[in-house]
Amino acid sequence: MRGGWPAVRSRVVRVGWPAVRPWVVRAGAAAGVVVAYFLLPLDHLGPQRPVLSWLLFALILTVVAVLLLRQIRHVLVDRPDSRPGMVLSLLIVLSVHVFSATYYALAKQPGEFTGLHTRVDALYFTVVTLATVGYGDITPRGQSARIITVLQIAYSFVFLTAAATALTQRMRDMVVRRTDRDRDRDRAG
Repeated sequence: MRGGWPAVRSRVVRVGWPAVRPWVVRAGAAAGVVVAYFLLPLDHLGPQRPVLSWLLFALILTVVAVLLLRQIRHVLVDRPDSRPGMVLSLLIVLSVHVFSATYYALAKQPGEFTGLHTRVDALYFTVVTLATVGYGDITPRGQSARIITVLQIAYSFVFLTAAATALTQRMRDMVVRRTDRDRDRDRAG
């Protein structure tokens, strides 16, 4: 009896860890994005360095869009070695924070926003815009703020909706495969 317990215990850890590891990695990566958002020196962007600010925004958003499209393609072609659940979730979190950082930096320019003063305000506005709720307590007033808000709505509609749809499709396919495999196993057994 005594010799069996370590073998069983080590087997449980070996079997359990691969199932947990992707979730741990995803949660750690998402937490890293959130921490970076609150720690990066965003106060150095905006009206102090407008060219750098716009270039960073365009570059990062383009890279995230390309990575989203790549993962969506992996789902559509049913690439077995991809992990779209992990990557798509992280890219969605990243795009929310890119828009939040942009709003925060843009709010440093007088007249661009009403009610947006902190990074939490910017994150809140981004999520409210993404959810199409629009509480009205933060309002884009300037032309740049309105353009970025419209861009976020379009970006969310195209890229994030496609990513969520691809992720849902992948999960549905996995459930169907698992159900078919269990049904075949029950028939054989």
